[in-house]
Amino acid sequence: MQNNAIEKPNVLRVSDATMQFGGVVALNNLSMEVRKGEIVGLIGPNGAGKTTAFNVITGVYPPTNGAIYLNDEIIVSNYPQGKMKDLYAGENRGKYTKAKTLTPDKITKMQVARTFQNIRLFKDLTVYENVLIAQHVKIRANWLTASLKMNYKEEAEMRRETLRLLEILDLLDVQDSVSSSLPYGKQRHVEIARALATDPKLLLLDEPAAGMNPQESDELMRFVGRIRGDFDLSILMIEHHMQVVMGICERIYVLDYGKLIANGTPKEIQKNPKVIEAYLGVDD
Repeated sequence: MQNNAIEKPNVLRVSDATMQFGGVVALNNLSMEVRKGEIVGLIGPNGAGKTTAFNVITGVYPPTNGAIYLNDEIIVSNYPQGKMKDLYAGENRGKYTKAKTLTPDKITKMQVARTFQNIRLFKDLTVYENVLIAQHVKIRANWLTASLKMNYKEEAEMRRETLRLLEILDLLDVQDSVSSSLPYGKQRHVEIARALATDPKLLLLDEPAAGMNPQESDELMRFVGRIRGDFDLSILMIEHHMQVVMGICERIYVLDYGKLIANGTPKEIQKNPKVIEAYLGVDD
């Protein structure tokens, strides 16, 4: 029987991405994709290269080799150059011949946002101020119009948008609280709210359930599922908490020592022998 389902377009495509630091290959020939509206998991043991992958996607590091596509447009690419020509130990040497780099702020303006493994809120600022600051990536004013206070309408709109976001995300009641005074789980929600303030279409979450108890993890799953729909997001998530990954992700990629060893649905990943051995553990 013919399958008439139309596959959703890719929002993100990582093609043969290798990240080498000196003689250490931290990420080796990673290829993966996130389709429109998906929640995709990226898992693996500590040191597997997951956060390195996020850093390559968001422009923190240009890959040593390979390319990153956003909505089928190449945003980052590179190939071994200089001393790396001799040092390069990854795969696909010679496949890529052009270099293109974008800084993280440019990629953010292309509607890609991320959170971090260790919460990086402005700890001495309020929840409201944290979310408001993030909107400045979209600001159209320059130093002249700002100094002459000609951007007051834009500033007023940013303040209204901040309040709207806080209301949607059930954070209005803590808007005046200093962010560092909040419970850990609530700080995670604020960090995600700050990322959403940049108006992303692709959201990268780096271990959002880290440090959470089971109740907070359940709340996080509902929260992520809700914002996916409310904000029309595609989401790529690094997570060690297997209940969260298996409970919310449609597809999962698994890294081990920088190398992709498996990808598939949660059921397929749970049964994959390589994953069980490398990450989930085996019985004695």
